[in-house]
Amino acid sequence: MKISKNLKHLGIYLPLLLMLIFALFPIYWMLITSLKNSNEIITIIPTFWPKKIVFTGYLQLFEKYKFSTGVINSLIISLSVSIVSVAASFMAAYALARLKFRGRGTMLRGILYAYLMPKTVLFIPLYMIITAMALNNKLVGLFVIYPTFAIPYATWMLVAYLKSIPISLEESAIIDGCSRVQSMIKIVLPLALPGVFSTLIISITLCWNEYLYAMVMIHDKLAKTIPLVLSEMIVADVFAWGPLMAGASIASVPILLIYLISSKQMVSGLTVGGVKG
Repeated sequence: MKISKNLKHLGIYLPLLLMLIFALFPIYWMLITSLKNSNEIITIIPTFWPKKIVFTGYLQLFEKYKFSTGVINSLIISLSVSIVSVAASFMAAYALARLKFRGRGTMLRGILYAYLMPKTVLFIPLYMIITAMALNNKLVGLFVIYPTFAIPYATWMLVAYLKSIPISLEESAIIDGCSRVQSMIKIVLPLALPGVFSTLIISITLCWNEYLYAMVMIHDKLAKTIPLVLSEMIVADVFAWGPLMAGASIASVPILLIYLISSKQMVSGLTVGGVKG
């Protein structure tokens, strides 16, 4: 019986361990590549641990490619766009989830289609609009463009989350004298915080990783974001692997920290037991 139980556990955990190794190996390879010298990186026989740990890639990253400017620009644009987009999306999602009006279903489908629309279809008209507004080659231009994909995503996600909040809680608050806006802020918003934080984090990630719009709109080195700075390390078929992997490693840290810090806020189910069923 004990052997059979151990074999059962082995059959469960061994595949999970293999999948975990498979998923984490690219991250491990990125980290160790950033710590190798150029000769060891391009050697025919790969090494799974640096023969000599060097920080040349990190030094070149900040001295030659001005990576710190890209980090600051990405932080500014990602945080500002995400906060504004999620705030606007929450109000739109509340109206779509709680209010009944003609065309609501069409509007919901339109929001979904707007999010699913390929960027390759939109970047030319968006570029023309931004150029007409004299905002091309400026971070402000990205602040205008990025909500075009952040708001549809956030609205669609928040509509589904707000529908899961019992409407009876809000009706009780309205009976007690709350207005619709007060009930939205004082009742619905606190209960929806896990969904709001989850949507905010993913919106930050979408803006942080965005490349196509930034590549089309930004050419000034002082306004480039992290993806653009990293793309400068690839010239034709020549890759600056050391700085490139160093930059990718650093770029993953802020998002990882945001996920770790906000993990508690992402736990759903705060409304369980809020209403007796």
